[in-house]
Amino acid sequence: MLKNKFTPLLFLIFSCAVYSQSELKGQILNQNNEPVAFANVILLSAKDSTSVYKGTISEDDGKFIIESVKDSTYMLKVSFVGYAENLQKLKVKGDTQIKPINLDESSDALDEVVVNARRPKISRKVDRLIFEVENTTLSTGNSFEIMKRTPGVIVSQGQLLVKNRAATVYINDRKVYLNSKELQQLLEGFSAENIKSVEVITNPPAKYDAEGGAILNIITSKNISIGYKGSLNASNTIAVVPKYNVGTSHYYKTDWLNIFASYNYSDRDLYKKDESFVEYYTPNGDKDSRWLTDFERNTNAVSHSINTILDFTLSEISTLSLSANIQLSPKTNNDINGITNIYDRTNTLDSLFTTDSKLNSETENILLAATYNTSLGENGTLAAVANYINYNNNQEQDIVTEYFLQNGSFLRNNSFATQAEQFSEIYTGQLDITTPIGSSNFETGVKYSGLKTESGQDFFNRNNGISNFDGNLSDNLNYDEDIYAAYASMTKDWEKWSLKLGLRGEYTDVKGISESEGLVNSQDYMELFPTFYLNHNSSENHSFGLEYSRRITRPRFENLNTYRYFLNENNFQDGNPDLVPAISNMIKLSYGYRNKLFFDLYWDKVDNSIASLPFQDNENRNLRTSSLNMDFSEQFSFDISYYDYLNDWWSITAYTSFFHLKNDFPALESGGQIVTNKSFGAYIYAANYFTFSKDGTFSGEVTSTYVPDYIVGSYEFEEPQFGLNFGLRKTFFDSRLIATLNVEDIFNTMNLPMRSQYLNQNYSYFAMPESRMLRFGVTYKFGNFKLADNKRAITAEESARLESKK
Repeated sequence: MLKNKFTPLLFLIFSCAVYSQSELKGQILNQNNEPVAFANVILLSAKDSTSVYKGTISEDDGKFIIESVKDSTYMLKVSFVGYAENLQKLKVKGDTQIKPINLDESSDALDEVVVNARRPKISRKVDRLIFEVENTTLSTGNSFEIMKRTPGVIVSQGQLLVKNRAATVYINDRKVYLNSKELQQLLEGFSAENIKSVEVITNPPAKYDAEGGAILNIITSKNISIGYKGSLNASNTIAVVPKYNVGTSHYYKTDWLNIFASYNYSDRDLYKKDESFVEYYTPNGDKDSRWLTDFERNTNAVSHSINTILDFTLSEISTLSLSANIQLSPKTNNDINGITNIYDRTNTLDSLFTTDSKLNSETENILLAATYNTSLGENGTLAAVANYINYNNNQEQDIVTEYFLQNGSFLRNNSFATQAEQFSEIYTGQLDITTPIGSSNFETGVKYSGLKTESGQDFFNRNNGISNFDGNLSDNLNYDEDIYAAYASMTKDWEKWSLKLGLRGEYTDVKGISESEGLVNSQDYMELFPTFYLNHNSSENHSFGLEYSRRITRPRFENLNTYRYFLNENNFQDGNPDLVPAISNMIKLSYGYRNKLFFDLYWDKVDNSIASLPFQDNENRNLRTSSLNMDFSEQFSFDISYYDYLNDWWSITAYTSFFHLKNDFPALESGGQIVTNKSFGAYIYAANYFTFSKDGTFSGEVTSTYVPDYIVGSYEFEEPQFGLNFGLRKTFFDSRLIATLNVEDIFNTMNLPMRSQYLNQNYSYFAMPESRMLRFGVTYKFGNFKLADNKRAITAEESARLESKK
């Protein structure tokens, strides 16, 4: 059993030693008795004053704690840039509190200030967890590595998850429009030295759109120097088939202008194998036939990515930023082959058919943005943002099916083709104001989002090489959506309490017109989305929280589109123009201990949740995967997360979620009867990070996940899921050259079969894309490469709903 095979290894990685030893506490101050933050505090052996025993850094208030210290005599060394080193002898016996240590300013003139890398820091505000990584040992990698190491974040097959649901990534409060694979590519090319912190917002406040779930907001560092820097990067991924990526970025800054430009080219071969099983039934419920399909897809995808940013300093209080992001995929060619064996009710081979399909597509995505920021007196700000997105996708598919008897004799063939296209434009405008009112902070703003989409599919039957248009299976859909939003929120802090209240209102006007069916989707509604956060810090070590939020999930355009994507003649995917938005409510209770150990208990229910479910037509022997509104989805969860350094070279992040999931959905092939799919399960994630060299130039990591049971819509895992990943990173020539090696899914166990079985439905699906991969990467930096840059993603929130089918 997979569970028995890997559980000991998982918990070996997950576990760490527990020490019942002493604590050493103190505080670092300067000559003026002001706190010194991020000072290095190191315990040395008293015998030679060189052997490092343990260490830490001081917090914002100058205080530090070194845990699990053996009772003995040590030398304590305290150092920080610009101050003379402080070295003193001390004896630790039991929990020890030493007197404040005052650092003297260094008399040496420094031509250049070099900030030593410090450890990451975790803090909590009333509505989010903040993972600070600026100038840490983590800031020498890429942004995706930072996201993987952020507490409470899980990476599953390249997708970032928070609280068992897909998270939305923002950069400086602007949503990134990319699917999970494209997002990973973007973040892997996005320098971690550019990141100040990552905010984990499980219940986004009223400032953010009510659309979606949890948010991961990347806050970038401020520009600090004038000059030029650039980089070249390349990677090669070895899997079943190869994948290549090359890119370059350039950045130049003056005292009033920042210019950034990057280009990335990707040429990827992708391989995917599927195995599926369908059992069809007679009207009285008896087994009639079994269809077993083996399916292979070979894909070649070429893409270009261009990103440019111009930042202007208009005055001491005002800035203007103009940005452009162009994603071009001129060629994505899929070669699909499959064979289906049909068995009768006695499990005897009755017949078979083969499928040969060619699916080619072209995609263009252009994003333009302008942002204006200015100060409104003391602590007040005004921000105005405008975005324009142009999306164009063309897709062609040719399918040939040949039927044979059980002895291989040819029966007949069938051939058809489809031509589909989608053109979308999105316009957004947003105005946000923040200002203090007394001892409280107040935020308010308005936003408009407009989406206009034209899409269609032409269906052609082919006989003897002649194409005949079929109007019954062809359609064109025009879809318009306008959203008007306004919000207000207030934050109030006391000595031990924090409160944040918010209310967002969104008015939505939707109209979808089908050429063949007329008006198919018309919605006009107003919804209110309140948010509530209450936090109590009872002491330095203990905090308690209560949160509530109401949010919405609107259908993505791919869910609404009526045209079909065929796996074979009897198996296709389509959309549903009758979908309505899903509304979610979440309540969470939380407890934190020393900003290292966190417990969350929460309930989350989504009414009319949108899912893509399989339905088999037992009479006509076909299988379709359609989007629909489930009755609801619900989860009760208890999460435990822990983050800490075990010593100077080893840190861990651990996250476990114990949950009960429940989905109620209509059985469309059984008169709409409501079916319940539920599961008790857990998601266990453990990550170990190692620094193998004293100068931090050689590091590594081992991460693992384990999921014994899980459900997605009507699907349920048929086996436990386990994944183990390994990575190494080495820098050379004063960090100008960076080399990386990563192995993903070492045991090739992340792929597993899923089954949808209830009433007269029995369908099993085993997707096996490339999950075990070996990736080599190299980056070379030139110019003043230690500059912080203004590189960031630009987008609008609504564009994520254009994500095309894969």
